[in-house]
Amino acid sequence: MCKRIVAVVFCLALALLLLPAEPAVAQEAPGEEALQIPFMDLSIREPQNEQEVAFSLQLLLILAVLSLAPSIIILMTSFLRIAIVLDFVKRALALQQVPPNQVLMGIALFLTLFIMWPTLDQIYEEAYQPFSEGEIGIEEAYRNFEQPMRLFMYRQMRGNPESVRLFMRMSALPRPANLSEVPTRVLIPAFILHELTVAFKIGILLFIPFIIIDLVVASTLMSMGMIMLPPVMISLPFKLILFVLVDGWGLITRQLVASFGGL
Repeated sequence: MCKRIVAVVFCLALALLLLPAEPAVAQEAPGEEALQIPFMDLSIREPQNEQEVAFSLQLLLILAVLSLAPSIIILMTSFLRIAIVLDFVKRALALQQVPPNQVLMGIALFLTLFIMWPTLDQIYEEAYQPFSEGEIGIEEAYRNFEQPMRLFMYRQMRGNPESVRLFMRMSALPRPANLSEVPTRVLIPAFILHELTVAFKIGILLFIPFIIIDLVVASTLMSMGMIMLPPVMISLPFKLILFVLVDGWGLITRQLVASFGGL
């Protein structure tokens, strides 16, 4: 068998050595047109007028927005809270690889689309569609995009504006009377801090029942003298049974959506 493999490899190498250095060009059949490959020339030159300068700046702004799009999706929507809570569920159940992180992030992404759909629909109707039809300029489109996002973030912090006050004090700004007086550069980090706080509060409530199961199982094993047996191996089936019996995924999904005012 080894001799056959060596012989085949030797023949292939010999064939490659005997091939011509330049590949032969296939002759065109009569009546057939040659395949034309388009040539693209991207050049940089000095702008000729102010319109070209404005267009270049708009293009750079669009590229900057596209590069920041993942951060916008993660930090300025409901994705942050949902992703952290789902990770807490996995850790509370003491699951290692099931479900995979890619699956959890996919669930968080589609739940984010479900929760953010009214806001995204408003952005499409008031910002993207008029801008694509040439009815408004890029500045007005940006304002129409910013307003629904600001309103969504402000609604989540309406009951607990401590994070807004914190960043307003750190920015040495006066106390705002309403949402319009809160700058976007203050609203975004305040929203991120608020989402982290809410997600960790939900995580504490998730851990409590599963910690009780761990304590009961560990105490039972110690009383029986089974010290060498890891308590996680015994408590994991009980956690899964409890989670399935109470419809854990349904409860978590409903509470997550309700926490954003969706129910």
